[in-house]
Amino acid sequence: MDTLTGAVERITFFNAENGYTVLRLLPDGPRAGRMLRDEDALITVVGNLPELQPGEHLTLHGRWSAHRDYGQQFKAERVEQTLPASVDGIRRYLGSGLIKGVGPAMAERIVAAFGDKTLDVIDSTPERLREVAGLGSKRVGQIRAAWAEQKAIRDVMVTLQSYGVSSGLAVKIYKQYEGASLQVVKTDPYRLARDIVGIGFKTADKIARAIGLPADSPARLVAGLEYALNEATDDGHVYLPEPELLARTGDLIALPGKDFTAALAELETQGRVRREKLAPDDPPAVYLTPMALAEIGVAGRIRALIGKQDLFGTVSKLAAAFANVVWEHLLTHDPDTRGLSEEQARAVRLALTSKVCVLTGGPGVGKTTTLRAVVALVEARGHTVALCSPTGRAAKRLSEATGRPAKTLHRTLEFNPGEGSFSHGPNNPLPADLIIVDEVSMLDLIMANHLFKAIHPAAHVLLVGDVDQLPSVGAGDVLRDLVRSGAVPVARLTQVFRQAAESDIIANAHRVNQGESPQFPRESEDFFLFVEDDPERAAERVVEVVAERIPRRFGLDPLRDVQVLTPMRRGDAGVNRLNEKLQAALNPPGYGKVERAFAGRTFRVGDRLMQIQNDHRRGVYNGDLGLLTALDLEAQTLIVQFDAEREIVYDFADADQLTPAFAVSIHKSQGSEYPAVVIPLVTQHYLLLQRNLLYTAITRAKKLCVLVGSRRAMAIAVNNAEQARRYSGLAARLRG
Repeated sequence: MDTLTGAVERITFFNAENGYTVLRLLPDGPRAGRMLRDEDALITVVGNLPELQPGEHLTLHGRWSAHRDYGQQFKAERVEQTLPASVDGIRRYLGSGLIKGVGPAMAERIVAAFGDKTLDVIDSTPERLREVAGLGSKRVGQIRAAWAEQKAIRDVMVTLQSYGVSSGLAVKIYKQYEGASLQVVKTDPYRLARDIVGIGFKTADKIARAIGLPADSPARLVAGLEYALNEATDDGHVYLPEPELLARTGDLIALPGKDFTAALAELETQGRVRREKLAPDDPPAVYLTPMALAEIGVAGRIRALIGKQDLFGTVSKLAAAFANVVWEHLLTHDPDTRGLSEEQARAVRLALTSKVCVLTGGPGVGKTTTLRAVVALVEARGHTVALCSPTGRAAKRLSEATGRPAKTLHRTLEFNPGEGSFSHGPNNPLPADLIIVDEVSMLDLIMANHLFKAIHPAAHVLLVGDVDQLPSVGAGDVLRDLVRSGAVPVARLTQVFRQAAESDIIANAHRVNQGESPQFPRESEDFFLFVEDDPERAAERVVEVVAERIPRRFGLDPLRDVQVLTPMRRGDAGVNRLNEKLQAALNPPGYGKVERAFAGRTFRVGDRLMQIQNDHRRGVYNGDLGLLTALDLEAQTLIVQFDAEREIVYDFADADQLTPAFAVSIHKSQGSEYPAVVIPLVTQHYLLLQRNLLYTAITRAKKLCVLVGSRRAMAIAVNNAEQARRYSGLAARLRG
């Protein structure tokens, strides 16, 4: 093989899943003497490489090849990350953001002081850094600590790279285990998947195979079963029937027909899974233990609430307050309820006389009016109400609709990041007589368990949501299970009020929900279709509509007011490709606009980002949207403003919690509303074209909804009323 050494000038492409990289390298030797911006001096390198940063020095082993379109390339098969030796290489290496506390300007001053001995000084005599103007003892200490950490990480990385671990994951492994990193990797690689966010079974398995662990080793079979159950929860399932679990595991880890009996028993013995017969004729259901405990907890607490008006010596205050009410008189004469429809009046009565009640219905049917009436009647009698919702956006909308303060569920239950628990629970229930939870279609099983643990035995709970929308992103199907169980009273509103019916958005949402194609009247002011059958042309049209047409005609800000919602992540009109196109159109690179690549994605100041994991420590949650307001290469931090009250600082190592959000999946949009929504819909999305998906997307729009795509894809979605089944035992447990 040939050998090539040089410094990374820029990363052109990086695939985080397999490490495939296209980069431009400034080689050592004669070429390096040319101007830095001279493209002829740069060499294109391709191959499956660790995650790299501009400025890093590499020794590459591979072969030269001639590409038909791109000319001569170096195909790297092996890479060693080495320290640069030239002054220019050292300057760019230090200024690349790899060493916390050193940015381009500081790197220039340090290298000016020590030249080609700079790295030796930092490594051996870091106290000499104080000779550099502007570097005090505190800053020197930070650089010294960061260099020591980088050195330790490099040592770990040399070994991990031979196992196929990217540099980004190597940093996470080191931060988790520090000096024990290599020992953990070599003795229990599957532990990585349990301990470290961002490392799943596939990565751990790749390492395990690289160190020689047999494909049928007991540790791999145990980890494979747990992996299959975790994959199932990602798909929304609470459990898997045992035969399906075993079959899935065999397929996932390429051991079809393998006997997993001993491995499943081992998981049970360790308390990591539970097996249970939910019905006499059904096979055992296998749960991850937290899922089993959550389902048992929710069912038990709801049954206790609806079954007993007098529990532990407590009496429902609301039941007593409304016990002698003449409902017909109250609902027709009270100023807070006068004018309600029969459906709404029935819902109000049900909410105030039932310990647990569900209020459901589509857009424009008066759920908000009903809620306001319930709240007013409760407060008029001197009782307290707590309003909450799964997300910050939904809570803000609930507050605006009712004129009362509303919080996220995490804030309502008072999450304590330091302890990883909620302040409100069985021993400290919520101090409210009525708890109203909005957007319950988003409520997953784990969060529902935390909620019901915090409900006082004497309190009432009103759960509000649209049962026809997509189920929660997290595991479970709580709202539908409550309705299906028959154990909880349900008030369903169906009458669309005249003012709402005048909106083509609401009218078409109901048409789609009833299996009818949406209509696009010429005189419409809020619902439009651009027909594009080709996915690539549809993507280009989406960019044009967002960046040009909507701002020009409606005066909306494309960054803050317009949200693109698409069914899939992949494909020409999927989330990933659209984000690249929209970033280029709405937030292109510019002078002084700082940017950095993370896992193949370029983050640029001004970008719209979404939080994709719950981070209780920072108080941000899956689905929160914000703007990237600052990116500090020296401090290795980025700042995202989520709303007027929250400006969150992230370390570079935690950037994998964020993803570009110019376009997001329809699933991720649940519980949110946007002034304008643009929905690409093409036959390339065939696997996910479902009625409730399109219905959910349309109902996210407040003022404007634009569909871009093919009529055939729209017809497929409207006619596909099937909903993927989620394995959940909650309805059965509620029925007893």
